[in-house]
Amino acid sequence: MQKWIGYIRVSTKKQGKSGLGLEAQQKMIADFVATNGGELVESYSEAESGKDDTRPELAKAIKHADLVGGRVLVGKLCRLSRDLHFITHLQKTKVDFAVCDLPGCDSFTVHLYGALAQKERERTSANTKAGLAAAKARGRKLGTNNLASVADMDAARAKGAAASKQIAADYAAKVGPTISALYAQKMTLRAIAEQLEVSGVKTARGGDWTATAVKNVLNGMGIATSR
Repeated sequence: MQKWIGYIRVSTKKQGKSGLGLEAQQKMIADFVATNGGELVESYSEAESGKDDTRPELAKAIKHADLVGGRVLVGKLCRLSRDLHFITHLQKTKVDFAVCDLPGCDSFTVHLYGALAQKERERTSANTKAGLAAAKARGRKLGTNNLASVADMDAARAKGAAASKQIAADYAAKVGPTISALYAQKMTLRAIAEQLEVSGVKTARGGDWTATAVKNVLNGMGIATSR
């Protein structure tokens, strides 16, 4: 039986509007499961701006789906993000996800819709900047605290980096027992990396294992390496 892990995101300022409120998304997910079958194991929700890619509840949903061999289910793709890089990063977690209003989508089409969503976001941003420039040309004083803007950008980058580190740490915790068991069998770091590749296990970023990557996981578990 297919196991579904629901994920719901509402905007901090537009909650309940445009058909993307909490209850609307809950209904979309429930209807999708009822139509397509399977079990809705758990749902995670959070109130975050679409511009903020720091999503602790989404990280929990991904981890839960990974543990039970399920898929993350969202009502609309924009509830994940309108940022193509962020959507691509989610695909690299190797946890599959489905979108209620794109029932037949695969990784390619999700990537395509993500690109279109990002294009729309960029168009909106360009229109906003053009409007501000026109207002300034008309002599209107625009009150912008540049120092505050820089601080906000730095804070956002820090949150994004923290989220990436958390996902990497969660993945390392998942593969750590396997790596430590192989190391306990007197295998070298390179041999362990080769064994992981043969077994089809990828790194948190979906890349190939190296001796250094294996060493980092072991050191993160407090295991000193000497071979």
